[in-house]
Amino acid sequence: MGPVIIRRVLVSMPALIGVLFLCFCLLQVVPSDPARIIAGPDAKAEEVAAVRAELGLDRPVLTQFADYIGRVARGDLGRSIISNKPVSEELTETIVPTVELMLGAMLIAVPIGLLLGTLAAVRRGTAVDRIIMAISVAGVSMPVFFIGLLLIQYVGFKWDMLPFTGRTGPVWDGGLPSLILPALTLGSVLIGPIARITRTAVLEVLGADFVRTARAKGLRESVVIVHHALRNALIPVVTLIGLQAAFLLGGAVVTETMFSWPGVGRLAVGAIISSDFPTAQGAIMILAVAFLAINLLVDVLYVYLDPRVQRA
Repeated sequence: MGPVIIRRVLVSMPALIGVLFLCFCLLQVVPSDPARIIAGPDAKAEEVAAVRAELGLDRPVLTQFADYIGRVARGDLGRSIISNKPVSEELTETIVPTVELMLGAMLIAVPIGLLLGTLAAVRRGTAVDRIIMAISVAGVSMPVFFIGLLLIQYVGFKWDMLPFTGRTGPVWDGGLPSLILPALTLGSVLIGPIARITRTAVLEVLGADFVRTARAKGLRESVVIVHHALRNALIPVVTLIGLQAAFLLGGAVVTETMFSWPGVGRLAVGAIISSDFPTAQGAIMILAVAFLAINLLVDVLYVYLDPRVQRA
């Protein structure tokens, strides 16, 4: 297990640096000038030039990026242009809400998707199967913001069942009600793909010899489905969950903005709009690291579910 993790981490490092470099270059072409923002709208050209020289913005992009990577390696992410607070401090305040939102969405989507997909495979060709597949297709077709708007309009505003603006606190300190609607919005788009891939994978496994052998031994059907069919069908399901979990990072940006959720995605959007480049770069780096960490976790689950992967 250890060599697999080390190998995946080493492979991920060039990808992380490439993502940071691409985002660094994209932020350079934004029309706003951070030196002008710091100096003030009434500053003279000489003052703006002095600020640019102080920040190193007058140097080549590759030199600036090399300096940025060096500072990141030392744990220095710079200071926010808008709030003048360390970027690491602002990120620390937003990481926990984003992790809560991601875990809440996964806890909603994964069990429901596995249950619906398995039920559709067991009831193949029946009305139950067709209804579940229709719900899955509808879930895949609807964008995150549409589901969020429906939940805000009816569950939050019209019926006044749950809060839909901001975060009242951590989950362990009374913040669960404010988490439900954002997590349900983000997790709902993941239920359909999980249900569809689970159905396909379970159908393939149900026709395997070891499943027929388990049934011939007189095992209960629930034991055959859960312990034999579902477990052996989990590898493609885990693949999809890993990919979709990484996709949730993009959906989290929209969801956090809609629900005023104080997470990394909302911080990144606000930083880009206000030309707060150090904060934007730090937020993008956190999102990229999270994406790579999710893929690393998927690789580890591969080895756990199928030890043959470790020998490959």
